Amino acid sequence: MEMSKICQDRNHFVFIDMAYQGYATGSLENDAFAVRQFARDGHKLLLTQSFAKNMGLYGERVGAMTLLTSDTDEAKRVESQVKIIIRPLWANPPIHGARIATTILNNKELYDQWLIEVKSMADRTFLMRKMLREELERKGSKRNWSHITGQIGMFCFSGLNEAEVKQLRDDYHIYMTKDGRISIVALTTKNVDYVAKAIHEVTK
Repeated sequence: MEMSKICQDRNHFVFIDMAYQGYATGSLENDAFAVRQFARDGHKLLLTQSFAKNMGLYGERVGAMTLLTSDTDEAKRVESQVKIIIRPLWANPPIHGARIATTILNNKELYDQWLIEVKSMADRTFLMRKMLREELERKGSKRNWSHITGQIGMFCFSGLNEAEVKQLRDDYHIYMTKDGRISIVALTTKNVDYVAKAIHEVTK
């Protein structure tokens, strides 16, 4: 990987935040490619993972932090420093979400069911992206909306400016961040036409 080589050449420490594993391609294995490639290339790295999205555990704030070190001795030294850092932040974090995640990951039947559900969520997101782009193009929009289907994940940088976002909010009660970041998973087969029509109207 070019990015891996650049990091090695510049002696960068690699930090990978994997908040959407399974959402990019619908496969946990495929979405882990970059992490495994960096590990194969010999990087020491810090990996953070969240189960908020792919397990639906938003309120529990559960995830994992993994540090890849050179050897056992270094791992022990790093662990002691991590404990010093996290101690003032939390002493006894809530355990409910962690227990749910642990149960799913260690029960083959539940794990297999979870993989199917993650794939289903990813497929639905792909479909909503496809439908939104098609509806915008069908309505005669002259803008290039290829980025909608070119991006991945739960959110999309729509390309709308702040004035267009404000008009969507004021005239159509469609809400997104001022920079045009829209939640793709909030779209449904019933509202995507309305959203596309509103976006088309404010971008004419």
